[in-house]
Amino acid sequence: MPKVQHSEIDAGRGRPGRSRRVMSTLAEINVVPLVDVMLVLLIIFMVTAPMMQRGLDVNLPVARRAEPITSQRVFVSVPLSFRKDHVVHLGDEPIRVEILNERIRQLMTGRTNRDVFLRADGGLTVQDFLLVTDKLREGGVEKVGIVAKLPGER
Repeated sequence: MPKVQHSEIDAGRGRPGRSRRVMSTLAEINVVPLVDVMLVLLIIFMVTAPMMQRGLDVNLPVARRAEPITSQRVFVSVPLSFRKDHVVHLGDEPIRVEILNERIRQLMTGRTNRDVFLRADGGLTVQDFLLVTDKLREGGVEKVGIVAKLPGER
């Protein structure tokens, strides 16, 4: 409710229309614009968040029969750039192939399951694949599983 304030200056002049000043106080904060801005920001983040996730591009070979992976395993990814720089990825960590056996040995200590899944690019040669597999065997890996995608998968 607006407050009415009487002015002493205008009251003496005889102007009844201007003698009162209406003052309004801001008792409540309008939150509608704040909610609108927050909803717009939420939509922006929901749209851009999937675009910000960037992984390692590996063109997996296609297999007709493949079993799904059910437990948490160790993944080694070998990208097509392996031919130039000899760098593989142990999970998300880039590692030079020369120290892969030592890093795998450290990772496998205390584990009962000594299996590693290898995601190698389809454009690599067999020699590149065998080099990585040998380093994994030197590190104490018992089984090397090859990850492939089904014909309909992306």
